[in-house]
Amino acid sequence: MMNMMSFKRFLILPLLATFTIMASAQKSYQYEKPAGADNFYHSYSVKEQQVSFPNQYKMKVAGTLFTPNSLKPGEKLPAIIVGHPMGAVKEQSASLYAQKMAEAGFVTLAIDLPFWGQSEGEPRNAVSPDMYAEAFSAAVDYLGTRPFVNRNEIGVIGICGSGSFAISAAKIDPRLKAIATVSMYNMGNANRHGLHKSLSLEQRKAIIADAAEKRYAEFEGATPELTSGTANEWSDTLNPVQKEFYDFYRTPRGEYTPEGATPQTTTHPTLTSNVKFMNFYPFEDIETISPRPMLFITGSEAHSREFSEDAYSRAAEPKELVIIPGAGHVDLYDRTDLIPFEKLITFFNNNLKESTK
Repeated sequence: MMNMMSFKRFLILPLLATFTIMASAQKSYQYEKPAGADNFYHSYSVKEQQVSFPNQYKMKVAGTLFTPNSLKPGEKLPAIIVGHPMGAVKEQSASLYAQKMAEAGFVTLAIDLPFWGQSEGEPRNAVSPDMYAEAFSAAVDYLGTRPFVNRNEIGVIGICGSGSFAISAAKIDPRLKAIATVSMYNMGNANRHGLHKSLSLEQRKAIIADAAEKRYAEFEGATPELTSGTANEWSDTLNPVQKEFYDFYRTPRGEYTPEGATPQTTTHPTLTSNVKFMNFYPFEDIETISPRPMLFITGSEAHSREFSEDAYSRAAEPKELVIIPGAGHVDLYDRTDLIPFEKLITFFNNNLKESTK
């Protein structure tokens, strides 16, 4: 039985081509960088700036702002917020997408969700779906007050878990004019039911009971226990989903450790807060986002495909579901040969225009 807590994904740094990891008592793991993988892409056509801004609760949200080199004085451009995979940081996948969209003429902002990366929030790695969604609205506050951004032309790209957080934000923030998700996870259903409904109600209740009991120790001063996420060491017995995340988060392909964190902490939410996801229903009332357009992108082989298809079936028009042939879930984090950037560019070009409002 696949452990429910293996249904998340997560992060980490460098950029070599091939290396061998020896995992204690396990067989050696041979890493080969996939074709097109370019998580740490650096564009020379855009300017990059580290920024921060408060959310509605006066917590600092950190972001990387990208502006096209072609931006002219006095010009106002459409803008796109990009959210990283659940448990990751903006340097993983989000910054790649943000730079590619900035090259196409958008102002873009890759953000760290609260409790992760350089954004504030204690304890670190805490789960708070409401705070995650609020970060996207706070990013709109920030972008909409920049002199080079048209505040009526702001959209969002949510990758993996951030797809569900962006949808949650968009339901109550009509300033988000166009919503795109990539390899989306519904973090509520993933925790309530598991992938393909593999988690029983009895197992769910046991997880909730365990987390509730552990709150006593934390209340009395114990360090919060971490859970789920990507395996820290390779094992041939890892399930296929875990192996897929390991290939990104535990190798030079996508490994990135933010300041003040370690590989053992940056991919794992706290156990007692992770059950907050079981009260998270991002797809309820998704149809109320209409007539703002929605674009759902997933891979034909993605283990998360069910979530994009579910959201698409529930959403009202205008909406579109794009399935990338041969692509898995993590492939759409960084494989530039598979990510449909032209589709995203066309989507936002067509929908971030005041004349269409």
